[in-house]
Amino acid sequence: MTADAYIHQVLDQLPRSLPTRDQIAMELRGHIAERMADGRSLDEVLKQLGDPGKLADSYVSAEGLVRAPFGARLGAKVIDLAPAVVIMFVPVYTLCRWLVPQAPLPSMIVPIVFGTFAFGCLLMTVYTMTVEYAFSQTIGKRVMGLTVVRESGRRIGLGQAIVRQLPFVLGVFWIDAFFALFTDKRQRAFELLSKTRTVSFNRPATTAPIHAVTLLA
Repeated sequence: MTADAYIHQVLDQLPRSLPTRDQIAMELRGHIAERMADGRSLDEVLKQLGDPGKLADSYVSAEGLVRAPFGARLGAKVIDLAPAVVIMFVPVYTLCRWLVPQAPLPSMIVPIVFGTFAFGCLLMTVYTMTVEYAFSQTIGKRVMGLTVVRESGRRIGLGQAIVRQLPFVLGVFWIDAFFALFTDKRQRAFELLSKTRTVSFNRPATTAPIHAVTLLA
């Protein structure tokens, strides 16, 4: 394994929105180069650094994960839902008028509103599953400074991204969200089930080196 491949494995375990990803990559390259300059082989250095996942955990633990406030989470969800509802209005309105062309518009307001909201939620759910897996945050979460991670702080997997959104598919979102008011880390019920949580990083990108590698030396 090359040094770049090892560093890539470590970074791949970190949330995409982690502010110190570039700093971590530079620090790792520096540690590897320094130890190889002391006469150690690359294989020996990488073996000493250990499993990339455990090393990623060490870096994330230095970031200071702060549980996301309920209000910030609600604001992020509204930001994500609003465009989805707007996007779905035209197709839902067109479908309703096509199915019942003779019906007066006032009688169609309820099905149009309900259909727009329902399909908007479905669109948002698919979007959220995709971008939380790929980037660890949606547009709404990015605006509110929030990130989705595993309980350890690592980047979530595809299965976890799907399980997180099941309450929208099953129609039990409000019951699921109610749990966040009472759990220690403000986790929803399906976040507990998927072993994920929503956090904000308490560490800016321009801080001093983390030196998580020294813990494993």
